[in-house]
Amino acid sequence: MGLETLLVIAMFAAFMVLLLLGFPVAWSLAGIGLVFAVLANFLIEHFDADLWFTWNGTIGVLDARLYGVVANELMVALPLFIFMGIMLDRSGIAERLMHSLVRVLGPLRGGYAITVVIVGVLLAASTGIVGASVVLLGMLSLGPMMQAQYNKSLAVGTACSVGTLGILVPPSIMLVLMADRLGTSDASVGKLFMGALIPGLMLGAMYILYILIASFIKKDLAPAPKNREPLDLRALLDVFLAVVPPMALIIAVLGSIFFGIATTTEASAVGAFGALLMALLSRRLNVKVLRESLYQTSRTTAFIFGIFIGATVFAAVLRGLGGDDVIRDAITGLPFGTTGILITVLFITFLLGFFLDWVEITLIILPLVAPVVFSLGVEPVWFAVMFAICLQTSFLTPPVGFSLFYIKGVCPPGITTRHIYLGVLPFIALQVLGLALVFWFEPLATWLPNEVYGGR
Repeated sequence: MGLETLLVIAMFAAFMVLLLLGFPVAWSLAGIGLVFAVLANFLIEHFDADLWFTWNGTIGVLDARLYGVVANELMVALPLFIFMGIMLDRSGIAERLMHSLVRVLGPLRGGYAITVVIVGVLLAASTGIVGASVVLLGMLSLGPMMQAQYNKSLAVGTACSVGTLGILVPPSIMLVLMADRLGTSDASVGKLFMGALIPGLMLGAMYILYILIASFIKKDLAPAPKNREPLDLRALLDVFLAVVPPMALIIAVLGSIFFGIATTTEASAVGAFGALLMALLSRRLNVKVLRESLYQTSRTTAFIFGIFIGATVFAAVLRGLGGDDVIRDAITGLPFGTTGILITVLFITFLLGFFLDWVEITLIILPLVAPVVFSLGVEPVWFAVMFAICLQTSFLTPPVGFSLFYIKGVCPPGITTRHIYLGVLPFIALQVLGLALVFWFEPLATWLPNEVYGGR
């Protein structure tokens, strides 16, 4: 094992140690990168170490690389999509949807949980922010489901798991970052949005099917309400009026991208303006709401860009030490064919989700493994969508499953951490099943992009 390989392994090990000790991710990435750059330079100057590393070729060009990160036009879409999601969260659309759908689906066994799934899918397609979706769904649904004597694990597992669809169903800020990191026209933002649409909706359908089957087999999981409100034309009209605004926004944003009317950045501006307009029409928009939304948008964007800058420093030093070659040799040296290598990469990504957030995995791991996987002839959109599904599970897998923390903060008394963990287990299994379906039926991820974009 060469010195470069040892340094690359040591870099990853040091990052994991600092992360487990609770150090901020952005500072850990940048700090480790700089420390190992100094170490490599020291070894070369004082011990004549046989390294490819050059200080000027790595650290000396960091200013240009960092400027390229913040000057990237595609990244303008990031704060705009975040603002769209936060403003929609404030507009009261989810509450109206929940109350309208409950009247229609309430008579069904498990109807309230199914309502949560439907509202969660619509929120996912219009906000793309997991934290906001999980908290909002938990606040709106857990109390009523407890009153309806739903099983605690099913109730909290449904609200927690459905909220994570926001990171997969377009428009998703994760897919925007993935497209930027992949850096190929074969996996542009529009193509990734199209590729993730069917798998995301498929997962929502699988959640509904699971709730129906589980509540049918075990009657006390999700009992039908004893006092049922009569279903009338007014209830159906309320559902229609509640669904139209978010659907119109989804069509405006995604449709403008898919049909070439607007770029991703321009479509994000359309979404931000549409969310602002919807908050105004629902009479929820005021100076306080606007100020809080802008503050939260700035805070979230700064958090992501902080990690972005740290990851740029880390990746620059890693590549300077020959990290790309180490990763490529490790992957291509596996005693499997292309299918086995792909399964191994996805499995490692799934395991990393237990310890790392999706941002770190997207910014550090994806750029390292994607070129190697693509060189084996793997379709870029297909791989990116499967990678995204793996990252979605990272929100539910302890100890760093952020959705578990989000939902815990809004749980009513009586719901414990054990209920949360038991509740999300079936949904993690469903996500793995969904990943397997996309793996074995590639058109689930590639048919729609190919139909819309063709050879473009």
